[in-house]
Amino acid sequence: MQLNTNPADLAVGVIGAGSWGTTLADLLAQKGYRVDLWVYEEQVKEQIASRRENETYLPGIRLSANIRPSNDLAAAIGGKQLIVVVVPSHTVRQTARAFAAHLADDAVIVTASKGIENGTLLPVTGVLRDVLPHVPTEHLAVLSGPSFAREVARRVPTAVTVACPDDAVAACVQQVFATPFFRVYTNNDVIGTELGGAVKNVIAIAAGIADGLGLGHNSQAALITRGLTEIRRLGLKMGANPRTFTGLAGMGDLVLTCAGKQGRNHTVGEKIGQGRSIGEITAGMQMVAEGIKTAKSIYNLSRRLDVDMPICRGVYGVLYEGHSPAAALKRLLNRELKPELDEL
Repeated sequence: MQLNTNPADLAVGVIGAGSWGTTLADLLAQKGYRVDLWVYEEQVKEQIASRRENETYLPGIRLSANIRPSNDLAAAIGGKQLIVVVVPSHTVRQTARAFAAHLADDAVIVTASKGIENGTLLPVTGVLRDVLPHVPTEHLAVLSGPSFAREVARRVPTAVTVACPDDAVAACVQQVFATPFFRVYTNNDVIGTELGGAVKNVIAIAAGIADGLGLGHNSQAALITRGLTEIRRLGLKMGANPRTFTGLAGMGDLVLTCAGKQGRNHTVGEKIGQGRSIGEITAGMQMVAEGIKTAKSIYNLSRRLDVDMPICRGVYGVLYEGHSPAAALKRLLNRELKPELDEL
């Protein structure tokens, strides 16, 4: 199956108007695609329609006139050949149920949501396959990689990857999204790409905690490196290609999210390290920090699959068991000594 990537012929629906959804909608609209953007909040729809700006989630960015915002999910995706799902991962199931009846038979779905569902421990494509069994697996793709929304919106050079089991579909999605400043690669390791995008948010909370505690660059380098080991361990257990984790969806996204101060997960961790409670932090947040819910999923998934993930275990303990950051750090550092390199 091939998409017609000509902007005059391809109808696009973007589901979710947070900072990343709005940015991707604008990227496509600036290329000439007519984009229907489903917006949850009425006030955000009005902002985009009347002032061409998402003042709530992406303030200061002028949006293309080719974006048509709507609160009507059926209208936003009806008849569209390309659907881009960019809602928080814990809302993917209910959102997909709501649009299932309106999905075109030949639609390709690209998910840019990153997370693991708490109850089922499924990645986003797994949730979509569960809710939309009539959609062929080769019509599901994942867009991931190191990409802060605001920098992409400002056209800062960025590189990402599209994962899909069908090389032809991946190449079509690549062509649709690629611009002179937004370079898109392809791969066929869907599970590895999704795990990299999900678990890095948990590691980013740990990196933020380290910053909040006033630890230095040595600590951050150790967290990033050993965090990548944990992602790789889980990925290998679930059938991922280990090379994925040295690429954009693995090391690239992990470095950005752990080192970049504008990431929501890092911000949550930093405030925890400074002594604030998770309840207090989330009460004051407009946007979702995916790592909070994903920490629970990864903890349960690692136990189910018997995968050693001590950093993720420590973040879970801080978020859900009342452990102090200092106690979690001490527990990490005082584990039994072992060789650095795992067996393949």
